[in-house]
Amino acid sequence: MKYILVTGGVVSGLGKGVTASSIGLLLKACGLRVTSIKIDPYLNTDAGTMSPVEHGEVFVLDDGGEDVIDRERRGDYLGKTVQVVPHITDAIQEWIERVAKIPVDGQSGAADVCVIELGGTIGDIESMPFIEALGQFSYRVGGDNFCLIHVSLVPVLNVVGEQKTKPTQHSVRGLRCLGLTPHIIACRSTTALEENVKTKISHFCHVQKENVITLYDVPNIWHIPLLLRDQKAHEAIFKVLNLQGLTKEPELEEWTSRAETCDKLHDPVRIAMVGKYTSLTDAYLSVQKALVHASVARGKKLFVDWVSAEDLEEATAKEVIISYIYSNLMPIKLHGIAFFVTPLTGLYLQDADGMLVPGGFGDRGVEGKILAAKYAREKRIPFLGICLGMQIAVIEVARSVLGLKDAHSTEFDPDTKNPCVIFMPEGSKTHMGGTMRVGSRRTYFQSTDCKSAKLYGNKRFIDERHRHRYEVNPEMVARLENSGLSFTGKDETGQRMEIVELRNHPYFIGVQFHPEFKSRPGKPSALFLGLIAAACGQLDNLFQGSESKRNVPNVAANDMLSQRNIVPNGASNDMLSQRTTVPNAASNHVFQAACGRNIPKGAAKAYQNGAVTKFANRAQDGAYSIFKGMHL
Repeated sequence: MKYILVTGGVVSGLGKGVTASSIGLLLKACGLRVTSIKIDPYLNTDAGTMSPVEHGEVFVLDDGGEDVIDRERRGDYLGKTVQVVPHITDAIQEWIERVAKIPVDGQSGAADVCVIELGGTIGDIESMPFIEALGQFSYRVGGDNFCLIHVSLVPVLNVVGEQKTKPTQHSVRGLRCLGLTPHIIACRSTTALEENVKTKISHFCHVQKENVITLYDVPNIWHIPLLLRDQKAHEAIFKVLNLQGLTKEPELEEWTSRAETCDKLHDPVRIAMVGKYTSLTDAYLSVQKALVHASVARGKKLFVDWVSAEDLEEATAKEVIISYIYSNLMPIKLHGIAFFVTPLTGLYLQDADGMLVPGGFGDRGVEGKILAAKYAREKRIPFLGICLGMQIAVIEVARSVLGLKDAHSTEFDPDTKNPCVIFMPEGSKTHMGGTMRVGSRRTYFQSTDCKSAKLYGNKRFIDERHRHRYEVNPEMVARLENSGLSFTGKDETGQRMEIVELRNHPYFIGVQFHPEFKSRPGKPSALFLGLIAAACGQLDNLFQGSESKRNVPNVAANDMLSQRNIVPNGASNDMLSQRTTVPNAASNHVFQAACGRNIPKGAAKAYQNGAVTKFANRAQDGAYSIFKGMHL
């Protein structure tokens, strides 16, 4: 087997993961079978209890396995002192070899190439055991079977406008001091590297000039595999790995079309993401990517509004007051403080074409998520709840429709008299890490006459990835179904609820599993595709198959409203297919000057419970937005 190691230097967040994935795609396009391994150098037993705000998203694989170096507990070392070298480094190497040989593409036998991404930055003390192990591993498998690609930064100082190579030189020097020598250097920069800069990096880092690759900023990351192809990165890899017998050029026509299509998208679709960890959007990285996959497939330009669930809670949503208004273009003098009191839930969510509540743990922000689900249900806004998002949707219906005001999950209220969500019998209440129901599980549809089954092509069952410790209380199912809910998907026992839908709603679906983990650019998740389609008025067309089953449709196709316009004050925004909104523009629940005239174009500040909220400088006709819009 051939191994490709991708490391990073200078700073974190350079895009090692994107680079590693793009290399894998490029090699697959050349006809090779590829597998991948991501190594995060931390000392936790598993990632199950780590904060997503600090660590980012915990990605779940089909097997749900967690590998722990626990041989010392079993007595495998026969009483010897456990050392970093050789015990830990040997275990790392054995783990890499074993995992690399696991078939992942449905075929028998190991893959041809394994792409390994080493997390962190060269020089981090946490990475040292892994770097030492990989240095030994490169010698162990032989030079013709190991290729190291180092991702580094080439910054440009605005003062002189020159691309600086010194950070890359120091990063490579540090890597070589640790026993690893890069064969290829991928340089992140704002623009393509100049020829003299490539020559300089080649000279001082002891890498052939043709092996110095530039990864400059592009409109979307789907261009990265194309950049690698255009610079013959695959040929450089083949030369290092002694695969020069492969003469097939990468077939990336479909990928090229997809990347170009993404650049041309104009018709917007706005999704409100109501979560707990909105301070770090990487906590929901797979959810973001799944939304992008679906929006591109429907020919829409995605905008995500990050809404902190805590901001929606009634304790902090009593009122919002404008205490000061100013404009750089048309300064006006107000004789008093003008303010408009509005429910914060509507203020944050009213412009959304669709809403998504992702998974999470802990009680912080739960009430805000319940309010969001209520808003989506009452205003008939397309809604998708994932894991905890499904559970809070069930709780909201129990409270609002069944009248069970104290309905809750035992995770947040152990003493509730109406437990809609309970702890799973097979879990452990004392040991949180590694005790969840995790990995791929099978879900059986209870009916074909439901949106979720139609989205999955009317299959009898589906396999999706799970990661949870609580479930919908089976004893409450009958009452909940009488309230308008339908549990359209269950596990093999028929006792565990996997999918719930709200009848007589344009699109209101909750799932216990995580569909985002299996979404791909060429094959978007069915449920995310349904959410985006419903949000822009294309759901019926999706069901009817009026459009081709191509992964990337014609961008000109627009089954939504003709053009989104700002909603004038007093207009209704409760309808699904006829709601007209504009990104970063609120409708009637917005602030307005009390002096009888519209707020001029410019910026404004609002004091929201003591915290200053800066408004976007995109005001029109007196409308301002407090959304944190993000274009993906």
